[in-house]
Order: sequence, then C-alpha cells, then structure tokens
Amino acid sequence: QVQLVESGGGLVQAGGSLRLSCAASGRTASNYPMGWFRQAPGKEREFVAAINSSGGNTAYADSVKGRFTITRDNAKNTVYLQMNSLKPEETAVYYCAARNGWLYKTDMGAYDYWGQGTQVTVST
Repeated sequence: QVQLVESGGGLVQAGGSLRLSCAASGRTASNYPMGWFRQAPGKEREFVAAINSSGGNTAYADSVKGRFTITRDNAKNTVYLQMNSLKPEETAVYYCAARNGWLYKTDMGAYDYWGQGTQVTVST
C-alpha cells in the first residue's frame, strides 16, 4: 500500500508559478512510477505529467510541455510538479497517483493509488 498526500496548491495570478508536492509513504514508495492529473469543474480528470521510479524518464501532456516540470526526490519519497506561466483554464484540483509496475503511464486507469488532491486556482 502507498499513501499519497499532495500540498502546495493555492491561488495564483495568470502567468505565475506554483510548485506542488506529493509525499508518499508506505512500502518502498520510491519504487513506484508516479503521475500528476488534474480535474477542472465539470470536466474529466486528465493527465498532466508522469515520471518513472528512478526519475530518469518523464512525460507531459502537450498543453503543459515547456511550462511544467515533474521531478522526484526518492530520498524524501516526494514527487514535485513545478508549474510556470499558469493560465486561468488550468484551475483545477491536482492529484498525484502511483502505480504498480516499472513504467509510467498516461492513462488514469493504470494508476493504483491516489491522493486527495490539492486545489490550484489561477486568476485573471
């Protein structure tokens, strides 16, 4: 079992930055590929970024490439999402997730463990 707790959300103006954190606990949490997803009001949850267990490989949604960066610190069992140049349409609840296996995935259904989410609000 892996427990995930997100933090770092908040209110930011358009063009601003936030860094989200996802603290993982449980058995060998650092061995799990991790992902970030987001869900805006009235919309389906969507993929944002993912990282493999070592941190050497990452993937991003096209909409965030060049602005968001996913990293992890396995010594701290924490995954981060640095978000720059935020847009109002990126207002959403951001979730981190972990999956059993070796590879990251962009499919929400491939993830086994989820955090409770952290709210990000981008004002105009």
